Amino acid sequence: MPDPSGRPVRADARANEDKLLAAAALVFARDGAAATLKQIAKDAGVGIATLYRRFPTREQLVDATYRYETARLGARTSPLLRELPADRALRVWMSEVLDYLAAKHGMADTLKTLLRDDERLGSQTREQLTGAVEEFRLAAVAQGVIRADVSAPDILMSLAGVTLVAGAVPQRAQAERLLDLLMDGITRPDRWGGRD
Repeated sequence: MPDPSGRPVRADARANEDKLLAAAALVFARDGAAATLKQIAKDAGVGIATLYRRFPTREQLVDATYRYETARLGARTSPLLRELPADRALRVWMSEVLDYLAAKHGMADTLKTLLRDDERLGSQTREQLTGAVEEFRLAAVAQGVIRADVSAPDILMSLAGVTLVAGAVPQRAQAERLLDLLMDGITRPDRWGGRD
């Protein structure tokens, strides 16, 4: 995120910002709407003045955290694909989406306003996440480990469905089981027909 003044951001300021945004995601996921800026600064290991200097309002922090976490999740494809077979990489990424959505849930009230005021934000998020799924899908199809007839938007919508019905933190074990069922469905050949 550029400095509001347009000046280049120093390396130590960038490091503090990254620590703040990572801490904010964890605190929002853990504490939900009760998350405090003081706790976020403490967990990031910086003073509250540092947080306010960079993010003068809660809304600015939520906006930056949401964008940071979306970009971080989108950037996970290459590292995971280097480490794991594509189907396993996709499954690990899906678990990381659950963490992402827990943080998003904790920011829900503020985020709802931000998404309403900036229509592009929601579409940019969908594009980034669909692009990440497509990278996994193409690699997995090339490796012969998932069905070629499943699209990235269908995988993402199925993942969204899992998080809709089992997205709360106490439902994590159930959500992981549902993700296993989703992976089972996209790795097996089409047995049911009904395709156009």
